[in-house]
Amino acid sequence: MSDDNKTGAGLTARPQWRALQAHADRHAGRSLREYFAADPTRGERYAAEAAGLYLDYSKQRVDEETLRLLRELADATDLRAHVEAMFRGERINTTEHRAVLHTALRAPADAVIETDGVDVVPGVHRVLDRMAAFAERVRSGAWKGHDGRPIRAVVNIGIGGSDLGPVMAYEALRHYSRRELAFRFVSNVDGVDFLEATRDLDARETLFVVCSKTFTTLETLANAHAARSWTLAAFDGDLKAVAKHFVAVSTNAQEVARFGIDTANMFGFWDWVGGRYSMDSAIGLSTMLAIGPDGFRDLLAGFRAMDEHFRFAPFERNLPVLIGLIGLWNTNFLQLDSVAVLPYEQYLKRFPAYLQQLTMESNGKSVTKAGRRVDYATGPVYWGEPGTNGQHSFYQLIHQGTRGIACDFVGFCNALTPLGDQHDLLIANLFAQSEALAFGKTAAEVRAEGTPEALVPHRVFEGNRPSSTILADRLTPHTLGALVALYEHTVFVQGAIWDIDSFDQWGVELGKALAKTTAAELASQDEPKLAHDSSTNALIRRYRARRGKA
Repeated sequence: MSDDNKTGAGLTARPQWRALQAHADRHAGRSLREYFAADPTRGERYAAEAAGLYLDYSKQRVDEETLRLLRELADATDLRAHVEAMFRGERINTTEHRAVLHTALRAPADAVIETDGVDVVPGVHRVLDRMAAFAERVRSGAWKGHDGRPIRAVVNIGIGGSDLGPVMAYEALRHYSRRELAFRFVSNVDGVDFLEATRDLDARETLFVVCSKTFTTLETLANAHAARSWTLAAFDGDLKAVAKHFVAVSTNAQEVARFGIDTANMFGFWDWVGGRYSMDSAIGLSTMLAIGPDGFRDLLAGFRAMDEHFRFAPFERNLPVLIGLIGLWNTNFLQLDSVAVLPYEQYLKRFPAYLQQLTMESNGKSVTKAGRRVDYATGPVYWGEPGTNGQHSFYQLIHQGTRGIACDFVGFCNALTPLGDQHDLLIANLFAQSEALAFGKTAAEVRAEGTPEALVPHRVFEGNRPSSTILADRLTPHTLGALVALYEHTVFVQGAIWDIDSFDQWGVELGKALAKTTAAELASQDEPKLAHDSSTNALIRRYRARRGKA
């Protein structure tokens, strides 16, 4: 890597950054209408394809010079070297001194990927084989509950990546799931989450998958103990029932055994797998239970296809690099600090929520790897909703509001569940929305429609709202894997150039640590001695008073 990057030289001081800023200043007034008028073939040329995904980025506010300058910035910050360092298993998570090897989770069995001199691939496949054997037993009915009944419901208990990945994958791939099995997901420590998830289930036919690497996560353990009590109540307190109705995804065998789970039914993963990158590890056990081992392997193959593309494709045709660089352009030079992810596929309804953690927990950082405060924007806000629902809520702000928002549209050429001509109508809306955002409608065009003059300002659409469209043939496990890996690597590209650690998450720690103290104060039967600020102290006293503890 370059000496500048090692020493933490300011990104904005680089000549490549300054060239981009000058370019942005020169083209500040140029619109997408002008870009398309100047190049009739733009729609075909500004596109790339890999791993079953077709990316149209022609409606982004870039031209060949923009892309060239962005690639020069990527080269200056040694993006290629960063990519190789990750795939080689170097400790690129610098604040936790860990390798980052989620790509090893989908590597073929004959691959060799080492960290600290140890090939991690055999261990990955041993866990996958154990997962597959267990999943087959549950799906076939061979695995029985404590009183001999087959399992008819699976409840995944986790939080963060241990929930968002599994629930997103289940919803996305529900078309392929074993329909006679019910799947539920519990994450929130609010008791309502557990109660509603289990309200219509029979504990004697329910299997819980408790996902916690350390088996100490506060929210997950609270819900796991609620599940344990609920299960034992159905078996008159027989502790032997726990081993037949609970399995663990964890590395803490001692705590798992103390809970009552047979450690033979504990599925492990490694400290080089971050939570938000773990849906293709043992954290995906509920996914495998839903779609079967073959479907899960197809999911991994999709991840792997995008991994290979990202590692070896030239930057000018590299989908994660293109999206990452254009996203950086939007964030740092066009001042677009928000990205709306808009899947025109109901099965992807949880995909925006999944991406919120992947992107914002990864790149929501304000210091470089060397600990220097950044003087540029990082980590745009990600959010979204499936089309066409969003069109009747927040699209108004995207089209005519004062905030600049970039959009990622995701669609599929073929429906998994055709219903008349509704899929054509769905995708027509996708294409129409990206067109309307790009080109808008001028006052002259509005007047030409005979609109009363008083209404003309209200019906003008400025356009020039940038968007990308990702199209695939249909939503399959392979496609989902490729799509998730696409965004994983996009996050990596931006983090590498911003010189931030995309793989730690210290920002979640402070509130969690304070909550432990506060929880004890709320539960105390005696008046606690409070040492918070006056607002927090007053809130605690009011809460305790309303709970009859004052």
